[in-house]
Amino acid sequence: MAKLAFLGLGVMGGPMAAHLLTAGHDVTVYNRTAAKAEAWVATHGGAMATTPREAAEGCDFVMACVGNDDDLRSVVTGADGALAGMTDGAIFVDHTTVSATVTRELAAQAAGQGVGWVDAPVSGGQAGAENGQLAIMCGGDMAHFEAAEPVIAAYSKATVHFGDVGAGQLTKMINQVCIVGAVQSISEGLYFAMKAGLDPKKVADVVSQGAGGSWQLANRAGTMVDNEFNHGFAVDWMRKDLDIALNQAKEFGLSLPVTALVDQFYAEVQQMGGGRWDTSSLIQRFRKMHGEKV
Repeated sequence: MAKLAFLGLGVMGGPMAAHLLTAGHDVTVYNRTAAKAEAWVATHGGAMATTPREAAEGCDFVMACVGNDDDLRSVVTGADGALAGMTDGAIFVDHTTVSATVTRELAAQAAGQGVGWVDAPVSGGQAGAENGQLAIMCGGDMAHFEAAEPVIAAYSKATVHFGDVGAGQLTKMINQVCIVGAVQSISEGLYFAMKAGLDPKKVADVVSQGAGGSWQLANRAGTMVDNEFNHGFAVDWMRKDLDIALNQAKEFGLSLPVTALVDQFYAEVQQMGGGRWDTSSLIQRFRKMHGEKV
């Protein structure tokens, strides 16, 4: 079993860190809001630290799941950052969804002191984190990935290596592009069913059994119909991710017209006060457009 640090105890990081403890690892946690780390330790056990550096000292692996590029830099760099406490041969595993640019920047800084880096963004939402059933997309040196994979297995159902540092983040961008296209089409289909006088849940059930099926349709259609939008990944975070993906596409000289359009639809949901609703809330646009209460 390994000595680990986990930085960031949000709706994803908290359950992931708990799975590591259950797997028998020696886990020290850090959270910017110390009260959250205290509550986590009171519930699960393990230890807490007051800085990322303190959490990382003597660790074989340091995992992070924070908010964005700036948040990641803040827990990695500086006198109190994790790298200041890590030693030659340790590996940093970043589960945050961030840009490939910051990933490569920080990985190079880590390499300068003999620390490995695996970018390992996740998909599966809060339920996937709680159930230990996340899909994890990884980039980095193969030796570092192979060392980290048995540890990551505590909360994953699929962990795949895609290439050098940054490849995991690029794959996560594709994941988000695919999700928003699916959610928008499901929103259109369900609202179509409602206006046609059909039972939208029955429609979703049969469509999900055929070529139109998807995880989003099988797991979110019912809650979308019932106006329930507290099932995980928030619109605010999806817009952050889509900004990363759209900017990366520009660097490649690519146009992602559907993704760009849906990003603007999510902006409308934010303007409706739905920034903390989950991403299936796209259907609320239709309700508002047709004068329904949202």
